[in-house]
Amino acid sequence: MSPAFDIIRNTSTIAVVGLSSKRYRPSYGVAEYMQRAGYRIIPVNPHETEVLGEKCYATLEDVPVPVDMVDIFRRSEFVPDIVAAAIRIGARSIWMQEGVIHEQAAQTARDAGLAVVMDRCILKDHRRMTIRQKAS
Repeated sequence: MSPAFDIIRNTSTIAVVGLSSKRYRPSYGVAEYMQRAGYRIIPVNPHETEVLGEKCYATLEDVPVPVDMVDIFRRSEFVPDIVAAAIRIGARSIWMQEGVIHEQAAQTARDAGLAVVMDRCILKDHRRMTIRQKAS
């Protein structure tokens, strides 16, 4: 099984950094899908107050519950600060969505013990995982 599938399987709470309330944004569609699949979605965006029926937090440090995964929907230049915050809050994994790539930040996360997926869509991987489970 792929490391991405292991991360998805061992996650229940996902903090989505950059989650927008605009339905046409990829972050909204992906988070909505993951929420429907049974994951707790915690929006992290200083410009929102609520997304998908969940209170939105300005920073990862403001999130009052433990976070398994930090899913990043921000440009690559913002990734190092997000990874540093994920390490500080004790997240177990970092997921950088398609087009989000930062090798140095990924290595920093790995060095701190976090699992890392980079430049992949969690919705697509979740669907693949679900199809494989049904086929077996």
